[in-house]
Amino acid sequence: MNQRNDIAEEKITIPSEIRYVREISSKIIKELGSRNVGESALFDIKLCVEEIVRNAIQHGNLSDKRSRVRIHYRIKDGLFTIEVEDSGSGFNHNKVPDPTHKDNIFKGSGRGVYLVRRLMDKVEYSEKGNKVKLTKRLK
Repeated sequence: MNQRNDIAEEKITIPSEIRYVREISSKIIKELGSRNVGESALFDIKLCVEEIVRNAIQHGNLSDKRSRVRIHYRIKDGLFTIEVEDSGSGFNHNKVPDPTHKDNIFKGSGRGVYLVRRLMDKVEYSEKGNKVKLTKRLK
């Protein structure tokens, strides 16, 4: 990990295996916790990191263990940013069904993108749709 003053930054590549999801989120939460980040922000970040890494593995790379997920996170100037990129063909984030719509309310899945949009301060997708960048103000 690269640390200078109040900056923490790391690039990680993992195989497309679900067992790495919590390992990644724990590493990030530990780093943020050492910086006295509030419990609410830690909860939001943990949930969102686990959701986007899991989506990259399952939906982006179709759980193909030969495919990789690239993760780059940074803590600087009171901001947490994370970019997660899979090797898949991408998706159109604008066409994800609204889970609060009456036709979707009782479905057992499909809430991840919605939650991430609600809990993070900024969510940006690449044009291809296989890379997402999340930003959260820490203070």
